[in-house]
Amino acid sequence: MKKRIKFFCYNIALLLLVLLLVGCAGDTDAESGTHPSDNENESALESEEETDGVDESGSTTVSAESSVGNSNDNEISSEETTNEKHANNTYEGEDGNTSGSEEDNPLSKYSSEEIEYARVWLQLGVMKDVDELNVRHIPARTPFNPDDETSADYPEDVIQLAGGRLVAGSVTYSGNGDGTINVYNVPLRWDGEYPADEKFYNDIIENTELEYVDTGDDEEIIELIGKMNIH
Repeated sequence: MKKRIKFFCYNIALLLLVLLLVGCAGDTDAESGTHPSDNENESALESEEETDGVDESGSTTVSAESSVGNSNDNEISSEETTNEKHANNTYEGEDGNTSGSEEDNPLSKYSSEEIEYARVWLQLGVMKDVDELNVRHIPARTPFNPDDETSADYPEDVIQLAGGRLVAGSVTYSGNGDGTINVYNVPLRWDGEYPADEKFYNDIIENTELEYVDTGDDEEIIELIGKMNIH
């Protein structure tokens, strides 16, 4: 009987010892934190943090954006430089062509009025080659023929071109400002019997001719301008 009791007590003590050892081992594992799943989670977290760190730092992205930005800046700078050169060339062409324009356009140093007188005469004058060309401005309401009391008046300002000799003829006209002129069929000197009556002069006004003025030859125009006497 005593042996059984001793054996039973021995088994209980052994069981308690085993349970104690198992409990201590479990606590040690919990404290050490060496659970495989925990290690995997920690590795995954570290990997994410590293990845997030790269993304947040933006070093690769910033470099790409910086490269694109530099490229755009270079393109803009290049365009601005091109525009500046174009503006400078345009300015030099407009402002610096004074000497060049005289070579390209020999008429540039003459007034538009002088050029007009020469062109009209070279187109409508009886004698193109004259020793002199007299230019006379006749204001509106001036009588066609001051020696005729029945004479009508010019309805507008006109210009009369005439050579130095009567045989060279004359051209009396008004400009329209669009490359055309109104030509009045009046002589340089009025001959005949007067009074001619009002109808005669009114017919001159009603029968003015519209003429388109040709550009003519530059050399001939310049030569004729040199012979002008503008009154």
